[in-house]
Amino acid sequence: MLYTHILGILLCVAGSYALYDSSSDVILLDPSNFDTLVLKSNEIWIVEFFAPWCGHCKNLVPEYKKAATALKGIAKVGAVDANTHKSLGQTYGVSGFPTIKLFNGKKHSPFQGQRTAEKFVDAALQLAKEKAYEALGKKPKSSSDQSDVITLTDSNFKELVLDSEDLWLVEFYAPWCGHCKNLEPHWAKAATELKGKIKLGALDATVHQVMASRYEVQGYPTIKFFAAGKKSSSSVEDYNGGRTSSDIVAWALEKLAENVPAPEIVQVVNEETMKACSEKPLCVVSILPHILDCGASCRNEYLTILARLGEKYKNKMWGWVWAEAGAQTALEEALELGGFGYPAMAVVNAKKLKFSTLRGSFSETGINEFLRDLSFGRGQTAPVRGAEMPAVVAGDAWDGLDGELPPEEDIDLSDVDLEKDEL
Repeated sequence: MLYTHILGILLCVAGSYALYDSSSDVILLDPSNFDTLVLKSNEIWIVEFFAPWCGHCKNLVPEYKKAATALKGIAKVGAVDANTHKSLGQTYGVSGFPTIKLFNGKKHSPFQGQRTAEKFVDAALQLAKEKAYEALGKKPKSSSDQSDVITLTDSNFKELVLDSEDLWLVEFYAPWCGHCKNLEPHWAKAATELKGKIKLGALDATVHQVMASRYEVQGYPTIKFFAAGKKSSSSVEDYNGGRTSSDIVAWALEKLAENVPAPEIVQVVNEETMKACSEKPLCVVSILPHILDCGASCRNEYLTILARLGEKYKNKMWGWVWAEAGAQTALEEALELGGFGYPAMAVVNAKKLKFSTLRGSFSETGINEFLRDLSFGRGQTAPVRGAEMPAVVAGDAWDGLDGELPPEEDIDLSDVDLEKDEL
């Protein structure tokens, strides 16, 4: 009986250390050394909470060992057998295996990237950078190559994807999957190109199995498209395009054109209306003739043209605004509008403070040619005058009616003695 008990203990210990042995650069942690080595340390740690019987943990071993070797002298890489040391796992909210956390002293956060050696190294270096900048009393500068792919989990999927009004492409991947690794740079590039139009996310389906099961993921990578608005089963479909960044972008833009509503052509009457347009990739600004120079019917014809073109270019996610001639003189001056009469148009990139002016006719054909050239990166640009977007004058929105001349004042000439002027 005693022999059996001892044998059980030895097997348990052997199982715990089966994933990482003494020749590995992965440091084995347990309740007896965790506080000293990790929490009271001045070093950055990546810590895996694993179970020896866990298949995903076994698959992770080669990548985790590579990361530990690569980070030697830079950050520490450790592992806890949370199956044996359950209390330590519970302290850090471990409910599944493997769970990986980043430690900076007593501060810790979940690792949320793909489980590859490169991503472990990236996460450790980023945390080290943040720690160094914190010591300087500054915020770390953002990395220029930081991915625009959003990391999704079982816990944040509903809030970020299902409850949002945005369009999403979601990749369900496995860290060990070769096709997923090949897709990764293309997925990241597409996410950057589609930023502000469609969101791209990635979910490790080997860990976050609730969502993977819900969407019947059976192979890797599996890509799903989630339409705009509140999501239902009917608003989710399989991605069936190619696997290069250009393929992904082209497919996504087609879906965007199908799903995105036409933009509203908004009158500039306050700061909020112009600010909303300025936050778009480009803002199409039209200055229409004064209502006394061009009545309601005339103005509505111009607005109808703008609405049709807004529909045509809706997948660009541009903003569209208009103002009456003379109502927003600072805006006209900043974009050099009105010098050749009205109507007039300029397209402005408010972030770069650059604009391009319509030189052709203010007609559906003329505007279309102008916008088409801009969409292909053609056309001359100029800096916004004053090097900032101008202030907007608050006013009333057009009531849709024709203009009325102000009433003429009656002049009483009864008290004027004209004979005195006859000399």
